[in-house]
Amino acid sequence: MSATKKLFIKTYGCQMNVYDSERMAEAMGGQGYVTTDSPDDADMILLNTCHIREKAAEKVYSELGRYKGLKAEKPDLKIGVAGCVAQAEGAEIMRRQPLVDLVVGPQSYHRLPELEARARAGEKALDTDFPAEDKFDHLAARPKAKRGPSAFLTVQEGCDKFCAFCVVPYTRGAEVSRPADRILAEARDLVERGVREITLLGQNVNAYHGHERGLAGLIRDLAGIDGLARIRFTTSHPNDMDDDLIAAHGDCDKLMPYLHLPVQSGSDRILKRMNRQHTRDQYFAIIDRLRAVRPDLHLSGDFIVGFPEETETDFADTMELIERVGYGSAFSFKYSTRPGTPAAERDQVPEDIKDDRLQRLQALITRQQRAVQDAMVGREVAVLFEKPGRMAGQMVGKSEHLHAVHVTAEGLAPGDLRRVRIVGSGPNSLSGVLI
Repeated sequence: MSATKKLFIKTYGCQMNVYDSERMAEAMGGQGYVTTDSPDDADMILLNTCHIREKAAEKVYSELGRYKGLKAEKPDLKIGVAGCVAQAEGAEIMRRQPLVDLVVGPQSYHRLPELEARARAGEKALDTDFPAEDKFDHLAARPKAKRGPSAFLTVQEGCDKFCAFCVVPYTRGAEVSRPADRILAEARDLVERGVREITLLGQNVNAYHGHERGLAGLIRDLAGIDGLARIRFTTSHPNDMDDDLIAAHGDCDKLMPYLHLPVQSGSDRILKRMNRQHTRDQYFAIIDRLRAVRPDLHLSGDFIVGFPEETETDFADTMELIERVGYGSAFSFKYSTRPGTPAAERDQVPEDIKDDRLQRLQALITRQQRAVQDAMVGREVAVLFEKPGRMAGQMVGKSEHLHAVHVTAEGLAPGDLRRVRIVGSGPNSLSGVLI
């Protein structure tokens, strides 16, 4: 196959999809493909989809519709759909949009080269199985190209929690953890290629069981890798925040003081209806224990407003929880139905009430986020610089708390880790000077 073939990947959704897209590009690199930033000059277009947000499937069909003209101009162009919408919709995608040549689920993308070959031979290729083999065993070794200073590393996939609103157990399958030795080998390889910060990924990452001491044990082993300066992990479930993992936030210097710990609602009644299997007081207890071992911990969360049967009292409980915790950032959404999930069949909250509640919740989160950022002014932080900023001589990086920080100074380069004094707070970033 010609080495000039070009692959365009559009990635939707979470960091795990970003990681998956990287691995799919590497798999296709073995077939002679190089990535391109434009679909116009691509020989293959791949949409790596997410099924979490509202009308996710319709957005994919809309995007596919944009490629009709391009497909007419280039009959040899191959178009594929991957990810969670591919898993959920399967053959329906090909039925509704005949220009699609292949569909592959998130647990089968190691078979992408085979599917592409079948598509080149004129077949319609579909694979949405949950294969018995581990896809990571079948992916080609990562190329030795230089990497940026930060990287994602998937350690766990799937979820066994079955929250009433969520499709992940149906699209990603049951919880599966990668063996610790393979993760450590991949991490060492990333560090050799210039990575200084690794974010461990999983749909329910703190349920990781590929190490005898769970995620905490994996983090402690990763901390022993020379050259790896920072470790993060996302996304977590409160029920899997065990004693050892809480302790690691206090005694593992390389584990950053930032934690994304979704709660979804502050109402015990709604938490029960969501099948979250924890209470607000249990969530508070976890936060208190984490802050006892790491007082400067910044917290992020997820919130769903307008969940079926949510009353104004339930919503007030959520607002009170947010006030008490004091989040540095958060993600909030109106509830939207997912076919096949238990909550989809329940009495729905009117859209105008959802809109009103979302605006009030987001206003509170914005005030908290700005207060946390403003409180950083005058403090010293460590910044891992990643890329040039918009201004001449400016570099942008991330603090320990995941704040974006920009500094104007000569001699800075991606991968530099420097002490910075924060001198200004903007809407979405901090400004600083080198110490």
